[in-house]
Amino acid sequence: MSTQTTASVSTHILDTSVGRPAEGVAISLAARSGSGEQWTALGGSATDADGRCKDLPALPEGTTHVRLDFETEAYFSKKQAEAQQDAPRVRDSGAFFPEVAIAFAVVPGEHFHVPLLLNPFGYSVYRGS
Repeated sequence: MSTQTTASVSTHILDTSVGRPAEGVAISLAARSGSGEQWTALGGSATDADGRCKDLPALPEGTTHVRLDFETEAYFSKKQAEAQQDAPRVRDSGAFFPEVAIAFAVVPGEHFHVPLLLNPFGYSVYRGS
């Protein structure tokens, strides 16, 4: 929930390789108050069964830039292990991108929803609504 002096952020992940939400992906949130400033880690969470991360920490007043770090390697490693149990001949190389870091600008009083479309060999993000 945003106020006049802070922005708010939400995200979700869709695994486009299977057309389903990506559950259990750890996400960390960092913020800074200007381009030349250092990032401050604010905490993190993980995606739920719907691929959503509903409990990211609030942004501090004065935040102008936000960074979401998605830990994708563990997610794809788990998927690979599950696939090998079902079909031992399947050999996937896991995730080409072991993590995805997305940095973006925010303005006070607005909400920013940043979905991640993910597959083992690529990703895309956009400003959602």
